[in-house]
This record gives sequence, C-alpha cells and structure tokens, in this order.
Amino acid sequence: MLRALVLTMLLLATLVPSSGAAQRAPVILSTTTSTQDSGLLEVLVPMFERQTGYAVKTIAVGTGQALTLAARGEADVVLAHAPALEKKYVAEGKMLNRRLVMYNDFVVIGPAEDPARVKGTKKAADALKAIADAGARFVSRGDNSGTHVLEKSLWKRAGVEPGGGWYIESGQGMGATLGIADDRKAYTLTDRATFLAFQKRVRLPILLEGDRPLFNIYSVMEVNPGNGPKVNTSGGKAFADFMLSADIQKVIKTFGVDKYGQALFVPVAGMSEEQVGSSPRRAPGRGPTSRTPA
Repeated sequence: MLRALVLTMLLLATLVPSSGAAQRAPVILSTTTSTQDSGLLEVLVPMFERQTGYAVKTIAVGTGQALTLAARGEADVVLAHAPALEKKYVAEGKMLNRRLVMYNDFVVIGPAEDPARVKGTKKAADALKAIADAGARFVSRGDNSGTHVLEKSLWKRAGVEPGGGWYIESGQGMGATLGIADDRKAYTLTDRATFLAFQKRVRLPILLEGDRPLFNIYSVMEVNPGNGPKVNTSGGKAFADFMLSADIQKVIKTFGVDKYGQALFVPVAGMSEEQVGSSPRRAPGRGPTSRTPA
C-alpha cells in the first residue's frame, strides 16, 4: 500500500511543473508583419523564452490591427512602426511606456523597365505621383499597417487620390504584397528588411530610397491592464524590457549581416526620435544589396 502511494506521488511530481516560470501565463505579442517576415522574431522570441520561461504567442498583422487588438486587451505587448498612430493610442491611455527599439527605412520598388520613370526622382511623393500619372500598376497593402499609413501620407503629399484599375490593394502582409507586386510587375512601397528577406523571390529592383519620410522607426509598448482582464502585465513588460536590453540590441545590430551583407535594423534603445533623426550610426537606405539599376 505504502509503495503504491509513493509511486503515485512520484508520478504526480512529474506531471506538475516545479518551476514558477513554467506556470507563467504566455505572453501575447501583437506586432507588424515586417518583424515576422524579416526573420527577426524567429531569432529573438526563442531567446526570450529561454531567458524568462515565458512562452510567446506572436500575432503578426498590420500595425493598425496590432494596436486595435491590444486596445481590446487581446495582447500583452506591441511592437509596431507607425509613430503617429502609436502616440494616439498612448495619449488615449490604451498603450503605456512607448520606447524606441530600432529603425530601418522604406524603399519604392518596381519593374526594371520603370514605365513611370520613378528612377531619378528624389522625393517619394514625386515618385508616387509619377506612378499615378502614368497609370502604372501599384500594389498597396491596404491594411492600415504602418506601411499603409505611410503610403497614404505620401499620396496626400503628392496630391493624388489613388484608385482605378492601376491601384491594387492586397489586404495582406508585406511578404505577400511583395509577391503580388512581383507577379504583376507593379510598383510598391516596402520596408527594406522584408525586401531583403524576400530578395531571392522578388525580381523588382529598388528605384527610390533615402528620402526623409521613408525613415521607419519601431517602438515597443506595454498594454494598459485596464484594457481587459486577461492582460499579462508582467509578461508584457518583461518582453519590452528584453527588446531594450544591451544584449538584444547587440543581436539586432548584426541581424542580417551574415546573409545580406548589411544589418536589417539599427538599434536605438534609449534614444528619442529627435536623436534618431540626427544619429550618425547609419543613414537610412543605400546598402550594398540595394540592387538599384544603374
């Protein structure tokens, strides 16, 4: 009888986690598709899980949707790249403690024959106006992502209301949008990191880069626990702090160098947007694998 009791106790001990970390609620990360499509999260998430004992569930959608999910209490931490939209949610109290993590830049890509003659323009808004004037195909994400928000602001600067047969809304993430643009030999706006990650599958060259509005800053935000009863406040803060830690900033600094010959992101933890704008670390754009046609 005693032997059976001991065996039962030993069996139960193997089934019940002994570590407090193992009993932690998972962290739900709501983020933009570019952090997923670039491969960055495939490196960072396992590191976070090993270091903290938290499991992470990643929801990669457009930034607008990522923030909406968090505002409803359906995420614990947000990693996004639409500063104006992020600040709105912070001002409303839905997001807390917005901190800069890294930056890269956007580029305009399109068919090598360049029917709209985008190559040679210096301003992104001028490039989009040329595309509209030519009625050349342009693929938009159309998903209220950070990329789409920037695109809409560029159309506004250009004085163009896009529409008609030449303007195609994918309603999908950056990787899928690149595939559609490539299939249709169309122009599109993309973050450089995703473009480089997909460069073996996308034949469209970079036609415009380096314009100041194409600067692309990523921030991490904690979710207000008042947004819903299931918000994992401690887990969300742990992930946010992890992204800003010195070790992870070093990982971000070199991510992509071995595969693309350049880092896909520049780490900027602890800096303000004004400091990032004047940072000498690396000007956005113009890397060795730009593939801009001569």
